[in-house]
Amino acid sequence: MSQLKKGAILSYVTIVLTNIVGLVLTPFIIEKLGDAEYGLYTLIGAFVGYISVLDFGLNNTIVRFVAKYRAEKDKRAEENFLGTTMLIYGIISLVVLFFGVLLYFNLDSIFSSSLTNTELEKAKVMFVILIFNLAITLPGGAFAAICSGYEHFVFPRAVNIGRYIFRSLMVVGLLMYGGDAVGLVILDTIMNILVISLNSFYVFKKLKVKFKFFQTELVLVKEIFSYSIWIFVFAVVQMFQWRSGQVILGVVTDTTTVAIYAIGIMLGTYYGAFASAINSVVLPKATKMVVNSETGESITNMMVKIGKPILLVLGLVLINFSLFGKKFIYLWVGDTYKEAWFIAVMIMLLMTVPLTQGFGNSILEADNKIRGKALLNLITMALGVLVGYFLAKDIGMNGMLYGILLGLFVNMIITNIYYVHFFNFKVIYFFKKLYAKFVFILLISLILGLMLNYVFKDITWMYFFVKVTLLSITYVYIVYLVFLNVEERKNVKKRLFK
Repeated sequence: MSQLKKGAILSYVTIVLTNIVGLVLTPFIIEKLGDAEYGLYTLIGAFVGYISVLDFGLNNTIVRFVAKYRAEKDKRAEENFLGTTMLIYGIISLVVLFFGVLLYFNLDSIFSSSLTNTELEKAKVMFVILIFNLAITLPGGAFAAICSGYEHFVFPRAVNIGRYIFRSLMVVGLLMYGGDAVGLVILDTIMNILVISLNSFYVFKKLKVKFKFFQTELVLVKEIFSYSIWIFVFAVVQMFQWRSGQVILGVVTDTTTVAIYAIGIMLGTYYGAFASAINSVVLPKATKMVVNSETGESITNMMVKIGKPILLVLGLVLINFSLFGKKFIYLWVGDTYKEAWFIAVMIMLLMTVPLTQGFGNSILEADNKIRGKALLNLITMALGVLVGYFLAKDIGMNGMLYGILLGLFVNMIITNIYYVHFFNFKVIYFFKKLYAKFVFILLISLILGLMLNYVFKDITWMYFFVKVTLLSITYVYIVYLVFLNVEERKNVKKRLFK
């Protein structure tokens, strides 16, 4: 099995593990920390997250350029490029520390109306630790990017899996013995240092990569930033889109509201993670199609091919959570967080189409036409956050949600127009091939799910798992009969009964 396939499988293992660990640990963390401190923990994490976008998209740039130099067998250019990027990372870390110091001395004024004095003091401690964490994590992430550029996906993903398992055990032990939010931040910092150390060892010893700064090439620096700046804009959009609501609500409401909103956002973004396992490894394929000047029809067919497994996984999650999610949240973290269900469902619904079209972004990235899409994302995100800010003042977290959803919807519409313009995307064909039968599957699953809710009315974990199991089995069977074509059904039989 190739590194690509193994990497994709390990990505799914990581996603499933991350989601399970998150779902299991979150109620435990909330119970041990309390609603207010958990809200503070997520608030400061979101606040510091804004500074993390100072990566400027260099990780993606490293993957692209390392792969390019390897294809050209230009070792000297690769070494000089890596030496240049590490120099840039060193400057970025200093900038992060500078902004960290600047913000630290303004935390009192920023959160004076929403945090108590005790919460503010604890927030300052967490902020300092997280800034240090960020200053080392940004350049440290380059080693995982180098592995991807060398198409060695297995080791860094295996390390991540080990980190999730070990961190989970440490979190339980830490909180059982009286640890608090500050302790969790320290633990995460230690884990990041460990992961960076392992990845760097692999890069230097296994891949024999060298960082050499032969000469200052302003042309190279310009080329790096002309590509990475738009990846940076994408990162800014993602960061603000999901974290802005927590910070805004932290300013205009209270930490408990932030905690409820954070749970909804967490569940919604878990949904997106199921698509990332495939979307994160298709850039080489997109690059080949661009180099070979493939037609819009060929690209659309590839988008359908890649989008199909993504849609099937997302559909299974969406239908189960839509029908049984309220009861799950009640059993999971309690009635206080019941409003998180609506937040998560709405995010899942609006993210489904963009997630199945992720290969389109890879095409734009490979063809260096990502600028327009990045600007579109930035504008629609700003629109959503601005509308959400004003609505949040009157109707709280739902107002923030409506603003974000508006931005997502406008972005989805214009993105499809953008794809049509740049690579002749066959938009009607895409939706017909991918969604026509899928809507029928969802309707059948919805009817069955409503029946299961009527039969199993008690709110218990046993009834919850019974309903999820019965609906999931039915969903998979209907997908096999209705959604898969003859060739795909043959492949399924071959894999199951070989």
